[in-house]
Amino acid sequence: MTLAAVQFDPQKGEVDANLDRAESLIRSADADLFVLPELFATGYFFDSTEQAHGLAEPAPDGPVIRRVEAWARETGAVIVAGIAEREGDAVYNSAAVVTPRGWLGTYRKTHLFYEENAHFAPGETGFPVWTVQDRRGQSYRLGVMVCFDWFFPEAARTLALGGADVIAHPSNLVLPHCPRAMPVRALENHVFTATANRVGTESNGKESLTFIGQSVICSPGGEVLAGATETEEAVITAEILPHESRDRAVNRYNDLLGDRRPEHYG
Repeated sequence: MTLAAVQFDPQKGEVDANLDRAESLIRSADADLFVLPELFATGYFFDSTEQAHGLAEPAPDGPVIRRVEAWARETGAVIVAGIAEREGDAVYNSAAVVTPRGWLGTYRKTHLFYEENAHFAPGETGFPVWTVQDRRGQSYRLGVMVCFDWFFPEAARTLALGGADVIAHPSNLVLPHCPRAMPVRALENHVFTATANRVGTESNGKESLTFIGQSVICSPGGEVLAGATETEEAVITAEILPHESRDRAVNRYNDLLGDRRPEHYG
């Protein structure tokens, strides 16, 4: 199957324009799974909590998810899309998992970064893993973490323990470390990973953040299969066999997950 990460420069508050740009990029590529950036339709560095909440929508009935459902239906692809999700009075930094049949579920970001803590509630979904299919009807297991979750090894490890073959990683990265670290996350959990970051600069009226781009797709062996630059808008792709993640034997004596001794990990 073909795994794709979409990198572009969303404009804060310009939801329709951001959706149009994302659709154009998705339609420019041919893939079974597309990963979009964190908060891809709304922008990220909000001026206020009121602005963040005003741009949020319910799942699955909001206009952003409905638009993503149309793309999935028309392309036959699974799409993981970072959204601002509203439920009752709470707003979450979430990622929607959408298949050609419609919305499958939502992961809510566990580890909030910087001013996200002022605007969003921390997620309580845990780290679910979904069974999805490629366009040939072959099943694989998909897990999701969002941006700063990568900094906590437990996130990717929990997804691996849950049976994930592929970890989708919508991101708005500003720190420089993640592109170097994701091959390690892939290797230590023997999974495919797809980090979809954004580019550009955004201001909240008091300060600015510059996003580092460098979206990256990694193999279970820790190889970089595809990568983007710091500034380009692009769709990076890699051909993968998801089942290759499932044999976690290091040699005839050692198994990556089977050798864990959690009783000694504190």
